[in-house]
Amino acid sequence: MMAHVLTRSLDRSATVFLLVVAAAGVLIPLSNLLLPAGSMFQVPTYLVALFGKYVCYAILALSIDLIWGYCGILSLGHGAFFALGGYAMGMYLMRQIGSRGVYGNPILPDFMVFLNYPKLPWYWYGFDMFWFAAIIVIVAPGLLAFCFGWLAFRSRVTGVYLSIITQAMTYALLLAFFRNDFGFGGNNGLTDFKDILGFNIQAGGTRAALFALSCLGLIVGFLICRAIVTSKLGKVLIAVRDAESRTRFLGYRVESYKLFVFTLSACMAGVAGALYVPQVGIINPGEFAPGNSIEAVIWVAVGGRGTLIGAALGAIVVNYAKTVFTSGPLAPYWLFMLGAMFILVTLLLPKGIIGTFNAWWEPRKTKRLSELAESAAREDGVSEPKMAE
Repeated sequence: MMAHVLTRSLDRSATVFLLVVAAAGVLIPLSNLLLPAGSMFQVPTYLVALFGKYVCYAILALSIDLIWGYCGILSLGHGAFFALGGYAMGMYLMRQIGSRGVYGNPILPDFMVFLNYPKLPWYWYGFDMFWFAAIIVIVAPGLLAFCFGWLAFRSRVTGVYLSIITQAMTYALLLAFFRNDFGFGGNNGLTDFKDILGFNIQAGGTRAALFALSCLGLIVGFLICRAIVTSKLGKVLIAVRDAESRTRFLGYRVESYKLFVFTLSACMAGVAGALYVPQVGIINPGEFAPGNSIEAVIWVAVGGRGTLIGAALGAIVVNYAKTVFTSGPLAPYWLFMLGAMFILVTLLLPKGIIGTFNAWWEPRKTKRLSELAESAAREDGVSEPKMAE
């Protein structure tokens, strides 16, 4: 039944997108592991990790597009859910260091030894087990989103006011995690990871596996989003986006729909953060910075709001541009360039890259199909005869 739902929700462009992601998830790791160093087709390990980071950002962009593009909820705090998932994974990775840390304590992470913690805080219990950390990766951001959304949507907070309080939420978490007495590494965060599931996190094979898992996560996230937006639930979400008051008047419990999709979106963002941390090797309070959440919204706007594929593409394109321009003389001006990009897209391509392409392509596709139908009808001799003059 589930396979039927997923298959029915895919069109040609979605299928092509999934095939491209799957091919990248297989070919890039194989190129890195099997081809000799220096080969023209060999992908270096540092690029595998960089591409993996892009894929994680694409998952985050998908989660934002699900609520903004299809339900009209503009969240400027989704970086908080991304960071919470990252911290949950970082706590697991810290527990795997054991006695190999600087201070050689088998239980306490180095920063706790340095700060003279007498024992491991209770909220670190269980993070020595991967399955427990994997559950928290989903539960922590999901629970925060559920509580926040229940209060906000029940109070019918919408529009710019909702955007402001989501930004306030992530800023509050930034300040909370910045303090050392919360037991999350303070300003330095969590780093110096050694192993994940017993495998050296710096090894080429581990990097390749993490990239493949990130691609798998993007595929699964896309399929979930696609199944939702093409279902009856998706139609209700679009109705909420376009005419919330009318949808509520028709008898739909708008708050429940919003709460469900907002919580699901937060869980997706948490998974993206969990995949991100072992590939970049660090998680710190900077991930909670409101600017990161705003930048993620720009990815979606550039790629195409309400297209899913455009959101993922926008995340990859913008972050690739960021990598290029922040490594040269233009580095101090990147934020200005990012702002200019957002303004230009808003003015010239209001539907984003994919949205604009679809608006250009669909009329031509319809016209072409109509011409083919007329041609086939004439060949079959069923076309209506022209009236004599």
